[in-house]
Amino acid sequence: MTERQLIQEILNTVSLIYDFENADEDTSEYTLLITQQDNDNRDLETVNTEMRHYFEDANFDCKEELHPTNTDKPADVRVTIKR
Repeated sequence: MTERQLIQEILNTVSLIYDFENADEDTSEYTLLITQQDNDNRDLETVNTEMRHYFEDANFDCKEELHPTNTDKPADVRVTIKR
């Protein structure tokens, strides 16, 4: 399984809508814009905690920005992960 596939699997497990804002496979660094699904009643902080837990279990370093600004698309979280 590639890193990109693992990232997609994690985000599907947490049931999030995502878009790769930047993917540098050479340095294993990825920036994603994440949005909760319309029917998701969880607090954004809870979703962020769940997502971070899975990424850390997969040995990714994770940096999140809730309600990011300066994005091309609206998002609830911008996350930069690196292995």
